[in-house]
Amino acid sequence: MVQLAQLLVNGLVFSSIIILGAIGLSLVYSIADFANFAHGDLMTAGAFGALVAAGVLGGDPPTLFGVTLPSLPIPGADIVLFELPLALYVGILVGMAFAALVAVVTQRFIYEPLDAGSIELLITSIGVALGYRALVQLGFGSGQRTYDIERTGRVEWLQDLLGIAVTPRDVIILGLTAVLVVGLHTLLQYTTLGRKMRATADNADLARVSGIRTGEVILAMWVIGGALAAAGGVFLGLDTLVRPRMGFDILLVVFAAVILGGIGSVYGAMLGGLVIGMAHELTPAIPFVSVEYSSAVAFVLMVIILLVRPKGIMGEVT
Repeated sequence: MVQLAQLLVNGLVFSSIIILGAIGLSLVYSIADFANFAHGDLMTAGAFGALVAAGVLGGDPPTLFGVTLPSLPIPGADIVLFELPLALYVGILVGMAFAALVAVVTQRFIYEPLDAGSIELLITSIGVALGYRALVQLGFGSGQRTYDIERTGRVEWLQDLLGIAVTPRDVIILGLTAVLVVGLHTLLQYTTLGRKMRATADNADLARVSGIRTGEVILAMWVIGGALAAAGGVFLGLDTLVRPRMGFDILLVVFAAVILGGIGSVYGAMLGGLVIGMAHELTPAIPFVSVEYSSAVAFVLMVIILLVRPKGIMGEVT
């Protein structure tokens, strides 16, 4: 029973990362109408952006393109909040802003001038993904890195009470993901921008005729999607390692979450991310199935659900 509870906690942490990546991918599909294969590498860009910012602001700058960056420590950078130093929290915000900027620049100078259809943009996004990855590898090398954080172990009172190993990092990932998801829900449902985004996703031509500036909506979509992708990338780096291929390696799982939830549905992407993430981490509980097949189990579950609901869990809402 304790082992199952531990796997459920691990599943929630992994699902949080998938959900943040899936939301941005679903936003791009619903508003820009193409599958953005560069989204995984955008997660990587955000993770490395946070790595640079945390290092520079925390007094331990990394090397970029063979040059050691200057150290610009901020007051209180060494203050630790739930295992993470203040510099990393600031780094997360910087990484989100950097990924949003990268997404907007890509849209402005690559996708928008093409004025192409969905298939052409999809193929272009593959090239963009390769470009992102090449720049990251040129700047940081192909090796793996970690955020400069000391591990303090498990949350003792949870370990004593439930026998579950929950680290402060897990709590931070779950808590910040909840804040971001609730914030996005509030924006989509209760703000003018959110209503414009939903109208554009439903029918872009009708929204344009109704006076909605769809160009501004698309810009906001890239900013939000890029920022959430960066947060997912940072959390993935906290949970595992920061690598140039980290976003690419998780991209298929993120796509599976979007497809399972219902293509173009943001809330479906959240639900699909939860299902895929839990299935991925609960694999050890399945008899005679090795943990190496966790991704396969998640995809098999996706296929089974799609056989029952071909449009996805929330496909009718899109």
